Amino acid sequence: MAAASFHARSNSLPARSHPLVSEIDEQVCRLRQSQAASTSSSSIGHTLNSLQVVYDCVDQLFQLPTTQQALINDQKCFNELLDESLRILDLCNTGKDALSQMKESVAELQSAIRRRQGGVEGETRRYLKSRKTVIKAIQKVLKAMENKKSTSSNNVETVSMLKEAESAVVEVLECLLAFISQTSSKPSSWSLFKRVAAASSENEFADASSENEFAEVDASLKMNKSSEEIQLCLKNLQPCIQDLEEGVESLFRRLIKTRASILNIHNL
Repeated sequence: MAAASFHARSNSLPARSHPLVSEIDEQVCRLRQSQAASTSSSSIGHTLNSLQVVYDCVDQLFQLPTTQQALINDQKCFNELLDESLRILDLCNTGKDALSQMKESVAELQSAIRRRQGGVEGETRRYLKSRKTVIKAIQKVLKAMENKKSTSSNNVETVSMLKEAESAVVEVLECLLAFISQTSSKPSSWSLFKRVAAASSENEFADASSENEFAEVDASLKMNKSSEEIQLCLKNLQPCIQDLEEGVESLFRRLIKTRASILNIHNL
């Protein structure tokens, strides 16, 4: 899984010379500092939007002759960037699917509660079953990410910065997926976030804090709270899902554009 060390600048990179490299480095640092400070749905949504600013610069970086020539000369590095872009798209798509499934489950549970015709218990079971499916899918993806790390290095600063940008987006998407699958109290750090994401099924639907809207709904259902209280939790979750879904969808389109830029270099 992506490293979670936060620093003012990357120590592994050479001195910056191109303005785009410095700008991306500063943006990535800002993202990581923000991510370390907060793990609320609103902060994750803000970080998703901020990633698009990073990728605006990344796309410009791909247009530089030095970047293009470095990737043409280093086939291994080029292939790693290409493979990583596909893995990032897969991560993003997992987030899209999870949010879409949760949105549908929330709507169905809300409808059952509003009807008050005895179907609430069955719909609650379906909601929790859907949650389990989403959580297991996310845990599988996050576990697979732990064993896939870039191994090559490149001394060209623009290429090194591209790899660092990819690392940053992986961290953000892992954080998003861990947040969606969280079922217990809010973790105090990213390391705890990873432990929550890897939690066993026996610990699912533990008591939640109001810091995570997904976990709050899980807790309200587990504790058999009143229909009014459950509806309030669902009402709070709806805009959270909507905001995250919009951020992920927008990022997904941006990532497709970036992958196209990488492929275009292959055709030079």
